[in-house]
Amino acid sequence: MPTVTKPSEVKTTKAKVLLVDDHPIVRQGLGQLINEEPDLSIVAEAEDFQQALAALDEAHPDVAIVDISLKDRSGIELIKEIRQRKPELPILVLSMHDESLHAERVLRAGAKGYIMKQEATEQVMNAIRRVLRGEVYLSEKMASRMVNRLVAGPQNVGGSPIERLSDREFEVFQMIGHGVGPSEIAEKLGLSVKTVETHRERIKEKLNLASGSELIRYAMQYVMDEMRDKR
Repeated sequence: MPTVTKPSEVKTTKAKVLLVDDHPIVRQGLGQLINEEPDLSIVAEAEDFQQALAALDEAHPDVAIVDISLKDRSGIELIKEIRQRKPELPILVLSMHDESLHAERVLRAGAKGYIMKQEATEQVMNAIRRVLRGEVYLSEKMASRMVNRLVAGPQNVGGSPIERLSDREFEVFQMIGHGVGPSEIAEKLGLSVKTVETHRERIKEKLNLASGSELIRYAMQYVMDEMRDKR
């Protein structure tokens, strides 16, 4: 069950924050920092997709802070679901993952900003306030990259081939990299095995990979690189 603070415990002058992250230590640490701010207060915490949706209805937050790596479903799918249920609710993604691969993807899904967890606390609070004001928050580097892409056109801007994957394909790709087989992927994502296999074929085509074993090696290397970058 999501952890929800009783309305009487929260000052009405503070913006109500929903924090979604599958690491208890992160939720505790960030929650304490947010609650120390004069204009922000945590009203609910959730560790997975279903808890986050329950908290939306119970806590009525003013802003949601979401990680893109959750236990049961991807944060990107959660963002899309929140946008359907609460289209006016601003969402800020706070993640360890490289913004160059994920920021544009989460903005397309409906988030208002992306900030990496290694940023200073002051910058994180600034990002929260920016999205609360209805603005978009990105690092200067990422904002510049997106402007350059807009000016040059997507065909003229270099980038990782991973960026060519759709959100669902990227989700399947990550699960392959974690060693999850087609049947388990299908069960976790609520898809048929045939649909998962179709995604695998499209991923191979987009990444110019010749076989399933080559796809597995590529995906596992990607996941290993991501984990190393977090250290």
